[in-house]
Amino acid sequence: MFQDITIEELLLLQQKNEITLIDVRSPSEFRDATIPGSLNIPVFDDAERAEIGTLYKQVSSQSAKDRGLEVMSAKLPDFVRKFGEIEGGKAVFCWRGGMRSRTTATVLSLMDIQVYRLTGGVRAYRKWVVESLENCHFEPEAIVIQGHTGTGKTAILKRLQEEGYPVMDLEGMANHRGSIFGDIGLHSHNQKTFDALLLQSINKLQNAPYVLIEEESKRIGKVVLPSFLVSKKEQGVVITIDMQMRERVKQIITDYEPLKHKAECLQAFQMMKGRIHIPIAKEIESAMQADEYNTAVQLLLENYYDPRYDHAFQQYKSNDTIGISANDVEEAVSYIKKYLEHRELSHT
Repeated sequence: MFQDITIEELLLLQQKNEITLIDVRSPSEFRDATIPGSLNIPVFDDAERAEIGTLYKQVSSQSAKDRGLEVMSAKLPDFVRKFGEIEGGKAVFCWRGGMRSRTTATVLSLMDIQVYRLTGGVRAYRKWVVESLENCHFEPEAIVIQGHTGTGKTAILKRLQEEGYPVMDLEGMANHRGSIFGDIGLHSHNQKTFDALLLQSINKLQNAPYVLIEEESKRIGKVVLPSFLVSKKEQGVVITIDMQMRERVKQIITDYEPLKHKAECLQAFQMMKGRIHIPIAKEIESAMQADEYNTAVQLLLENYYDPRYDHAFQQYKSNDTIGISANDVEEAVSYIKKYLEHRELSHT
């Protein structure tokens, strides 16, 4: 028979890499929010779930159960096979730890495939995340990377993260670049997914002496940063990166790939054009229509993003600010690494 486990027991097994988490809810539920690192092996697809839900509401719970059993019976061999192909320990969960995860765990145990079932399901996990963030005491000092749009701050942090430096990638967790154009080519995460990824990052970095983080507003796309993290950034060391316009334009075109997303770029521009001097706005729009993105991006930087950044920087300016002038991302990474090495020596 299967064994029920709590959130705390599940996370302990996950930390030891002793378990695979499997979400048995429908694909749309899984996309909306899940436990980070989970696989999706749904009991019902979206159409089947909608059909059974309608039967439950409009006919009876027994009719819904009968139809659910009929649907699952037809797909049972393939369903069991998928679980059997996963090596090591397994834990299944659904929304509340109810019918779907219980049925899955029972069927698998009858087929000699042993799994755990998460008590309370995703709802319990979400409650744990919210409570953990509300009571969070994040110890590492923040080292905030800031600079004009296009200085490659995200690319710099990714390079440093690849080399083992403690990095908190807020834009990656939000799946948004933090601007009006920020979700082009991406599927922005909701608050539930962001919070889960943030807490995972916090737990991983809690014992680091510092954390590298990009300067962001309180809101990134669809998500809002918790107040304790905003305060942590405001109290941190600031590294301001200065980079030539040509390199910034190149970085933006590399990141956003406007030729692949022309319609989305034009649509996003409509949201800001009213804040730009009319003749300049017309010039930018004409350049975008003609695929002259080097011109369009430079005009946007000079007439929209840079003035807004300069104003915000004056409000945010820290007493502990380090300036770096770099020709490209590689050089900026090199300078930051030298600063971190110097910092480590001065703290020993």
